[in-house]
Amino acid sequence: MESFLASPIPMLILMGLVFYFLLIRPQQKRAKEHREMVEGLKRGDEVITQGGLIGKIAKVADEEVTIELSEGVKVRVVRQTIATVRGRPEPKPANDAKSD
Repeated sequence: MESFLASPIPMLILMGLVFYFLLIRPQQKRAKEHREMVEGLKRGDEVITQGGLIGKIAKVADEEVTIELSEGVKVRVVRQTIATVRGRPEPKPANDAKSD
């Protein structure tokens, strides 16, 4: 009689679990983080687009964002093309007072 672990069905299940935890789950997590970042865009944020443009957000609309690249130079981009937000200050700890 053949062992249960040597049959192809448990091996397929094991391979499916490995693919899920190593490939699918991390990609879903990155997509969720990007979606939250894009939804949280606000005027004044410094952003980098997927095309490499760096600028400050001048106007936020439903599907588009207007970015000011330099004084007087504004471009409209689709929200989903924002790759990262730069220079967002990290929250300071509540007990930042130093005791000497």
